[in-house]
Amino acid sequence: MTAASSASVYAVRDGQDSRPLVAHIVYRLDVGGLENILIELVRNLPRDRFRHVIICIADYTDFSVRLPEDVSIHALHKSPGLGLGMFLRLWRLLRQLRPDVVHSSNLAALECQPVAALSGVPARVHAEHGWDMADLDGTNPKYRHLRRWLSPWVHRHVTVSAHLARYLTDSAGIPPTRVRHIVNGVDTERFHPTETTAPAAGPTFVIGTVGRMAPVKDQATLVTAFARLCECLPAGAPELRLVLLGAGPESDRLREQVRALGIADRTWMPGNRSDMPEQLRAIDLFVLPSLAEGIPVTVLEAMASGLPVVASNVGGLPELVEDGITGTLVEPGDAEALARVLADYAGDRERVRREGLAARERAVRTFGLARMVDAYAGLYQELLGYPMPERDPARRSH
Repeated sequence: MTAASSASVYAVRDGQDSRPLVAHIVYRLDVGGLENILIELVRNLPRDRFRHVIICIADYTDFSVRLPEDVSIHALHKSPGLGLGMFLRLWRLLRQLRPDVVHSSNLAALECQPVAALSGVPARVHAEHGWDMADLDGTNPKYRHLRRWLSPWVHRHVTVSAHLARYLTDSAGIPPTRVRHIVNGVDTERFHPTETTAPAAGPTFVIGTVGRMAPVKDQATLVTAFARLCECLPAGAPELRLVLLGAGPESDRLREQVRALGIADRTWMPGNRSDMPEQLRAIDLFVLPSLAEGIPVTVLEAMASGLPVVASNVGGLPELVEDGITGTLVEPGDAEALARVLADYAGDRERVRREGLAARERAVRTFGLARMVDAYAGLYQELLGYPMPERDPARRSH
């Protein structure tokens, strides 16, 4: 069956096209891992099979310019608190757009699923990408009960990590038949190592991280560990540099911490960057000191760029980082232990090269973008009840 004939089997609700319309609901479209995944999904899902619209519960930033031109974006401008008027505006918008699929992401958007059901949307997906700062370990009963109570309105819960899937089935009580594990993917052609395969060399050793500067990302522990590293490395060691890429509510506090620790001349904090592949290729070692995570896109991008990854042993990170093979797992919040690990890498360039090559190979083999896109396309079409044609094998490598 061809793509055109399979699409014609399903009668789209708005009658404007032969392709089903997918409405993606997020709290806010801004720089972040979830948002990157959303953009890549919209860009790479087969254009001859799906159309897209973005609905923001709050609002959106100029990050939205990365969307294809034919994808419209709507903001509901939810007010603080319950914001009950937002639900009425969402119901009216969904009745106007008549999407075939609603795909909401993260806990803040889960409460939109009953509205989608009541507006007549036939296929409803909710994706969990990580943890809220108020529920780092999934023990908050309020959030657990909320997921359980709202689950009957959702056809499929998607989790980016096996860790999150176990939480939904074991703690939130959601039937395993309605939970789907789809791991995040990365464009391994856009994110790739430098041309050389020789061990990292030269007078400097650059340690970097990428992420929203928020408490859950805990860049403060990395800053403390880096300062300790600078104190304890012997004379003749490589010049150390720290790169903190990203922006957020903790930016000013982190800059003050850098100044107070006397490492301002070694630290670069440029904010958000649009040239992330080039920035990652300028780093020797990637660090993610988060307190909680799902499957962070930044780690996948670093691995695809040929970098060993030092990451907290939390959430889905052990599903990405193979300890001693593609990087090292450390306990969160332990700056002294992190400093010791950083020192080991700074003193062993061959280890950096070896683990970086292994990380790249694992990213290409397991976390390619096409794998993720195919999984979501298959899920949408499964829920809508018509078959998905086979993807061109030439597109599977990235």
